[in-house]
Amino acid sequence: MTGQEIMELSARYVMNTYGRIPLAPVKGAGARLWDADGKEYLDFVAGIAVCALGHAHPAVAQAVAEQARRLMHVSNLYYIEPQARLAQLLAENSCGDRVFFCNSGAEANEAAIKLARKYAKLHYGPEKYEIITALKSFHGRTLATVTATGQPKYQKGFEPLPPGFKYVPFNDLAALEAAAGPHTCAVLLEPVQGEGGVHPAQSDYLKGVQDLCRRRGLLLIFDEVQCGLGRTGRLFAYEYYGVEPDIFTLAKALGNGFPIGAMVAKEEVAAAFSPGDHASTFGGNPLACTAALATLEYMLENGVVENAARVGAYFKERLLELAGRFPFVREVRGLGLLLGMELAIEGAPIVTRCRERGLLLNCVDGRILRFLPPLIIGTEEVDQAAGILKEVFREALERR
Repeated sequence: MTGQEIMELSARYVMNTYGRIPLAPVKGAGARLWDADGKEYLDFVAGIAVCALGHAHPAVAQAVAEQARRLMHVSNLYYIEPQARLAQLLAENSCGDRVFFCNSGAEANEAAIKLARKYAKLHYGPEKYEIITALKSFHGRTLATVTATGQPKYQKGFEPLPPGFKYVPFNDLAALEAAAGPHTCAVLLEPVQGEGGVHPAQSDYLKGVQDLCRRRGLLLIFDEVQCGLGRTGRLFAYEYYGVEPDIFTLAKALGNGFPIGAMVAKEEVAAAFSPGDHASTFGGNPLACTAALATLEYMLENGVVENAARVGAYFKERLLELAGRFPFVREVRGLGLLLGMELAIEGAPIVTRCRERGLLLNCVDGRILRFLPPLIIGTEEVDQAAGILKEVFREALERR
């Protein structure tokens, strides 16, 4: 099918829940995508931080193909070898001890919310249920996780929202301390806010939050769905801050494109769940866990996280060079290969003109370019992307 045919078919039969870009990718390799009409693109979106090893990575593709021929799915009524091995790999390389598997980041955050409330009720009584989150956060699209999300634009039209959530400004420890009350059971934060505009936590903020949680008997939950698994140049973003959460969530990059999510908790907290408290039909099935195993093993054994740190620093320097040349660039921020560039002009036209030149970018909050290339990206590809961005910026400056 041609790209136009794909778009027309989708417009006719697929529910209208996305503002889609007129592009129909049909093939990928590494950091490259090709659309249905054969045009090549340099992909600095990577499925929104999903394809950490790039598109069609051989190790993942081979593992998935072999597992699909052997066993795709069985119920969690039984023991599943790839699930057990993946849980072990995550626990041995993180601060967590136990893992619950699901299918997405929203489901992982739902599980974290339920576990926090169950733990608090067991240890402190039925009045403990409230969870504090940050303004500009993003935690998912289910009713609970969209309520946890500190952005009213995602909640509009879905009221009444579930009770039990409170919001405070990000990086404001005093506001968090003032908000914590007799019903509070947990604090849920992204170490780096992605959808909210690429805002990293300040160096002393998360340590202060951890101290507050310990003093008040609150659980600390980190949403690392976007910023985890090497994206910031560390395997987990919390490692930057010398802080260990009681619970953290993963998804996106975990399966390199295969849907899987995980909620990881310390032993004492995980013990609050007992059989029947939470479940997922597809969560942790053999095929999904095999994809995640292949992804995580390759990441750990082939310097992918280190590459994200090195190339991320190089990319940030290139973006700062552009900021020095073009007065409409307000700020460059982020960690590793989760980078944002805030503009004083609308970002959508920049994204469109970059796409026309073969570079795929993402814009959030109207004026913030978000860069999420595969973690295997090299400096030559960064130079190519920066060159295209420079051309587009020059044209934008001439039109002002």
